[in-house]
Amino acid sequence: MRGSDIIELIAQQQDLEQFRKKNWQGSFQEYLDIVAARPEVTRNAFQRVYDMILSYGVEEYKRGREKKYHYRFFDDPDGGGQDAVFGLDDPLAVLVNTLKSAAKGYGVERRVLLLHGPVGSSKSTIVRLLKKGLERYSQTDAGALFTLGWVDPDDPQQIHWCPMHEEPLNLVPHRFRKQVEDRLNADRNGDQFRVKIQRELCPFCRFMYNERLQRYGGDWSRVVQDVRVKRLILSEKDRIGIGTFQPKDEKNQDSTELTGDLNYRKIAEYGRDSDPRAFNFDGEFNVANRGIIEFIEVLKLDVAFLYDLLGASQEHKIKPKKFPQTDIDEVIIGHTNEPEYRRLQNNEFMEALRDRTIKIDIPYVTRLDDEIKIYEKDFNNQKVQGKHIAPHTIEMAAMWAVLTRLEEPKNANLTLMQKLKLYNGKTLPGFTEDNIKELKDEAANEGMHGISPRYVQDKISNALVAHPEAKSVNPFMVLNELEAGLKHHSLINDEETRAHYRELINVVREEYENIVKNEVQRAIAADEEALARLCANYIDNVKAYTQHEKVKNPFTGQYEEPDERLMRSIEEKIDIPESRKDDFRREIMNYIGALALEGKRFDYKTNERLHKALELKLFEDQKDTIKLTSLVSNVVDAETQAKIDVVKARLIRDYGYDEESATDVLHYVASIFARGDSKSSD
Repeated sequence: MRGSDIIELIAQQQDLEQFRKKNWQGSFQEYLDIVAARPEVTRNAFQRVYDMILSYGVEEYKRGREKKYHYRFFDDPDGGGQDAVFGLDDPLAVLVNTLKSAAKGYGVERRVLLLHGPVGSSKSTIVRLLKKGLERYSQTDAGALFTLGWVDPDDPQQIHWCPMHEEPLNLVPHRFRKQVEDRLNADRNGDQFRVKIQRELCPFCRFMYNERLQRYGGDWSRVVQDVRVKRLILSEKDRIGIGTFQPKDEKNQDSTELTGDLNYRKIAEYGRDSDPRAFNFDGEFNVANRGIIEFIEVLKLDVAFLYDLLGASQEHKIKPKKFPQTDIDEVIIGHTNEPEYRRLQNNEFMEALRDRTIKIDIPYVTRLDDEIKIYEKDFNNQKVQGKHIAPHTIEMAAMWAVLTRLEEPKNANLTLMQKLKLYNGKTLPGFTEDNIKELKDEAANEGMHGISPRYVQDKISNALVAHPEAKSVNPFMVLNELEAGLKHHSLINDEETRAHYRELINVVREEYENIVKNEVQRAIAADEEALARLCANYIDNVKAYTQHEKVKNPFTGQYEEPDERLMRSIEEKIDIPESRKDDFRREIMNYIGALALEGKRFDYKTNERLHKALELKLFEDQKDTIKLTSLVSNVVDAETQAKIDVVKARLIRDYGYDEESATDVLHYVASIFARGDSKSSD
């Protein structure tokens, strides 16, 4: 492809109309026409952020008896899911409801939103999503907002734009605001948005306004003829409407970073340091006006900064040096971890900040499926080139991470692993939805401690590069990395915790052993014809048993009693007790009869319990003929090898293994069986 072709390719896909919309400029009168047609352009920052989240849609679902809400915005659809947040629907619903209250003006807009949780729990990711989302929303027709500038009387081509990107309606004098609002809201009713003019002009615009008011003899209509209005596109990179503040060491903290500073070069030009034209309104509070300001590790701020923060949150005002209180309109959101928050609680001098803070807990994920999604986002067979990720590798790492975050159940009959499975939606005999809710209620601090996803991600990365000769990475490689790293983990302060985490790795290894044994068993028993024959034999005997008949022996032709040994050998595989065998057999026959009435044939695959029982029975019958344990001795005859290759092919086809990982799993399961055989012979 030639360079001209590439230029043509891009040129054909340009949206020049959209560019013109984003770069619109006009008079104040034209802006008033826009406001009359679309009052939403005058929304405040909280209203805009809340509407931005809702614009992506919300899903309502039930988990148990509880109604839940999933806000699609936090799936990061615009970023391809790179910053997607998983498993935090409840905390995110609290955040969105807080923004909703603030948007409606119920008082929450006068608070600092504080995301609180352990390291690596997605606090900064959530704020990053909000900032990126607001940038994109401001580029859409639905999220449009505008700001004002002043035409230079000496050079009409030059426009001095408001340094704080303020709302143009702030130009309306106080005594006329009620009338203007009534006129603009005349056709609005019900829940429709209503224009409300609340802010004062910034020092720079106030200076320009007063100067022109003097020039035109108090004629406001002449003043606004010097005003230009333009579309405002929020951008963190351009420092427009999105601010981020990160505390430095205490000696280097300077409040001018938040509220702006004098421009000493311009003082000489304008003659005095109180002239707003000689001031740089470029502090983080100034540039974040109309949008969001993020405070990273907010509780590490110097006390002098906290006074600015309190005024900004409670009064929506800041105090630039040499200037009066200045209005701001922005969402103030910070995040901090547990130790810093405890320090805040213990500091009586910080009582004012505590009183003006809404704390929203952002815990670690405690649901296994959600934790798996976190790692699959970065570690999958599309992103990881040249290395196959064996089945259950990510799952086992996620399982261990979640186990470290769960509190030991008070119910003596419940293990930590069983608790994890209950949280993940599995059912256990004797446990109802109410029991699961009780488990969560009794462990209110669950998810606020444990292993961070970052640690697990680092160790999966290590496992991928630590074995250059291996074509695939398996659960044991990752679990070994996780265990080895505990020795030097900087956030584990006591040996008891470290020992507990090591024990949990053994719990996960045991669970993995059960999973792969089951997979290999099913692969061995995945002989469709053999399963069908075994099922037909079982059904014939069950039918004869329930109808008090005899069964014809296919070899001798003689009629014999139903084969009780065969039936029980299958039923015992799914723990059907002797006392319940008659009920189970009648249940099977009733099921077959119901299908027959509908003109359908019975298929064992449609009955999950029977299917499992047949597979386990067939596995028991076939494992000795396959001689899987011969793999351990490395002495395998051609016939056995052919059977093993069939099983390996099924593992690759049905379970996602590659050649290497399938071979590894077969050897591992063979060693388990070999250990079992040696134990039974002792």
